[in-house]
Amino acid sequence: MKARLSMAALMAGLMVSSTAWAAITVRYYNRDSREYTWSVVCSGVKTTVSFGKSQTASVTIQGSGPCTVQTDAGNVVLKGGENLDIKDGRIIIN
Repeated sequence: MKARLSMAALMAGLMVSSTAWAAITVRYYNRDSREYTWSVVCSGVKTTVSFGKSQTASVTIQGSGPCTVQTDAGNVVLKGGENLDIKDGRIIIN
């Protein structure tokens, strides 16, 4: 009985820790001279993501994918590994 309880506790701990490490990373080029901060929903958890102005960089969004970025121009679904172009406040997946 104790062995089963210990095994169940171990499995629960592993599942929680693997979820905590989940994240997606995307590379972007922001052509606008404005920084954007948009809401993101990953696995039902809402957070924000910022894209710096006039730069090429990578950004990591905490949470397991796919993630939905909510922009003024509409929603964009990201799975991770995409190359994004940001122009005129719109995200374009290349």
